[in-house]
Amino acid sequence: MTKRRDGGAGVSPARHCVLLTALIALVVAISAVIYLTVGADDGTARGTLADDRPHHDSSAAPASTGTWVGSWATAPVGGEPGTEIQGLAGHSVRNVVHADTGGTSARITLSNLYGQSPLTLTHASVALSAGDGTAAADPASMRRLTFDGATAVVVPPGGQVVSDAVRLAVPHDSDVLVTTYSPTPSGPVTYHPHARQISYVATGDRTEDATGTPYTAQTPYWRYVTALDVLSNEADGTVVAFGDSITDGITSTTDANRRWPDLLSDRLRTALESGSRLPRYSVVNAGISANQVLASGLGRPPENQSGLDRFGRDALSRPNIKVVVIDLGVNDILRNPGLADPDRVVAGLRTLVAQAHAHGLKVVGATLMPFQGHRGCTRAREAVRQQINAQIRTGTVYDAVVDFDKALRDPYDPRRLRPDYDSGDHLHPSDRGFARMAEVFDLRSLEGGGQTEL
Repeated sequence: MTKRRDGGAGVSPARHCVLLTALIALVVAISAVIYLTVGADDGTARGTLADDRPHHDSSAAPASTGTWVGSWATAPVGGEPGTEIQGLAGHSVRNVVHADTGGTSARITLSNLYGQSPLTLTHASVALSAGDGTAAADPASMRRLTFDGATAVVVPPGGQVVSDAVRLAVPHDSDVLVTTYSPTPSGPVTYHPHARQISYVATGDRTEDATGTPYTAQTPYWRYVTALDVLSNEADGTVVAFGDSITDGITSTTDANRRWPDLLSDRLRTALESGSRLPRYSVVNAGISANQVLASGLGRPPENQSGLDRFGRDALSRPNIKVVVIDLGVNDILRNPGLADPDRVVAGLRTLVAQAHAHGLKVVGATLMPFQGHRGCTRAREAVRQQINAQIRTGTVYDAVVDFDKALRDPYDPRRLRPDYDSGDHLHPSDRGFARMAEVFDLRSLEGGGQTEL
C-alpha cells in the first residue's frame, strides 16, 4: 500500500464522506429516472405525471398507485365531410366525454386515422367540466397535455398519439373536456358522428380557456379524441362493448349517457358498492352505427371498417381489457344487397372470439334483436336473423350469451320490438329499451375475464 504524504493510507475520512454522499445522490437520481419511465400496466410508457404550468400543480411527484383502465372511449368512423382541405385549422375543438371510472391521473388518445396530411397540434388540454351544460371548465382542473414532454405533436396520416399522463383527480360519472388546437390545414378530420353528446368549437387558440365563452359553435361529433384512460383505484380492468348503432346508442337521449353500455356500467358500480364480489371493471363503448361483421365502407382506409378489420384497434388495444361484449350482425342482414349467409356471419363472429381468446379475454355475445316494421325487413331477412340467433343460443359461438332478443321482443309478436322498448324506427331501442338491455345483462358473466385460458 502506498503511503500518502500526509501519512494516511487510502482515502481520508472526510473525502470518504464526500464520495459516499455523491454516490447516494447518484443512486437517488437514477432511481427517480427509472420510476418515471417504467412501463404502465398496459405496456405503454408512462409520460410525465406533472402539469408543466406552475400555477396548476407543477410538481413532478409520482402518480399514486392504481391500474390503468379505460374510462371512456369511442371508435373512429371516417373523415368528416367538409374538412377535406382545411381540416379545422385555426380552431380549438373542445370534446365533451363522460368518465365511466374515476382515477388520479389521466391520459388521452388522439387519432388522425382518416387524415391525408400530418395533423399538427400545438396545444392540447384536459379539464373537468364546470357541470353547467356549457363548454366551461373547472379552472382548478385545467391541465396542459404534453407528448413525450413537448406541448406540440405531429400525428402522421393514419396514426394516433397517446399523451403523457397528467395528475388530475377524475371522479367517476363526470364530464371531461378534451381540447385541441391545430394552426395549419390537415385535411379530413377523423371523427365519430353519432356521439349523442354536444361538444364545442372556438376560433383561435382557446385551449386553456376555462370560461367557455369563446366556444360559440356546437357539434354533435367527437373529433380526434378516441380514448380517456385513468390510473384508477376503482377498477382493475376494462370491459369493451363492441357493436353497431345499438351499442353506439344512436337513439338515446343526447347528453344523458343512456346508451346500454353506460347503464351497464352504472349497474356494475351499484352492485359493487352494495358489497357484491363481482369484478371491478370499467365499461367503454366501441360501437359504430351501421357497422357490420364482414363488410367495410369505401375509401382508403375504408370508412366504417368491418368488425373483423377494426377489432384489434377498437377492442383489443384498450388498457387492461378483460372482457369483450359483442352485439354485432344485424347490419350484415339489413344492409346486404343480396341475402346474408348466416353461416358466414357466425363464422365472422367466431373469428372475433378466437382473436379475443388469443389475448386471454372472455367474450359475452348478444342475440340479434327483432326489426319487423323497419324499412329493410323482409321475411327472408327475418329468417336469417333467426338462424344466427339459433347458433348463438347453442353456446358454441361465445363464452356466455345475453339474450337481448328475448328481453326486448314483443310477447304478442316476437318479430317486433315491444312498443315501449322501440324508439319508433322498429330497429333501435328507446331509452327504456336501452335500460332493459343493461338490466337483463347477467353481471356474473363478466367473471373469469382476463385469464390465459378459457
